[in-house]
Amino acid sequence: MPSLRTALLQSSGRPGAVAENLKALDEAAARAAAAGARLLVAPELFLTGYAIGDAVPELAEPAEGPGAKAIAEIAVRHGLAVLYGYPERDGERIFNASQLIGADGVRLANYRKTHLFGCFEQEWFTPGEQTVVQAELDGIRVGLLICYDVEFPENVRAHALAGTDLLLVPTAQMHPFQFVAESVVPVRAFESQMYVAYVNRTGPEGEFEFVGLSCLAGPDGVVRTRAGRGEELVIGEVDPEFLAASRAANPYLADRRPGLYGSLA
Repeated sequence: MPSLRTALLQSSGRPGAVAENLKALDEAAARAAAAGARLLVAPELFLTGYAIGDAVPELAEPAEGPGAKAIAEIAVRHGLAVLYGYPERDGERIFNASQLIGADGVRLANYRKTHLFGCFEQEWFTPGEQTVVQAELDGIRVGLLICYDVEFPENVRAHALAGTDLLLVPTAQMHPFQFVAESVVPVRAFESQMYVAYVNRTGPEGEFEFVGLSCLAGPDGVVRTRAGRGEELVIGEVDPEFLAASRAANPYLADRRPGLYGSLA
């Protein structure tokens, strides 16, 4: 099975300006496709911006809303799948969500963040209730989490047990928590034997300062590609043959003793 070339868009776009963020995504998709990527991953709440305050209700849209349709057109135009973050409206509730759209424009998966971080998110968003959301992409089982979710090892292990090969984590990781991007994410990839694409915002935005450092970590705990602190598009390979060999050599999942872990729940 061929590798899945994956592009990570490290950018904060322009908060509150959906049209400009779609333009930036379109330009990134063109660059990613020209480099042979089959998947482009954008950060948490990329469609609208993260620090948008009381504009959240105004900018939130349904999963099949105009933003999704515009991104489907981008995916088809450039021939690659796109994962992006957005505020999802479902009736009176709003979720911090991410959506994966295939290269044919078909919506493949929609995930609602289950662990909300800080006062801003807890004020505006409802937590999701489904831990494992997956889709098949070029023969690879792709799973979705968002930012703070990946800091709970239970979430990532649940994906491992469900067979996730590549975990996509759009994020809004801020100062002073850059150790998550530097250390926690590669460890999560190693301990649960999967690839993890962690894709961050960058620079100041409202009261927040995003640290960048987006990365694609492999099941051996080695980072395949890493962005710096500014706007950047980086590309890495998700190799299913290497993943299979790593899982065969690493006993973590096989050596688990679930009967001992009941107290954890």
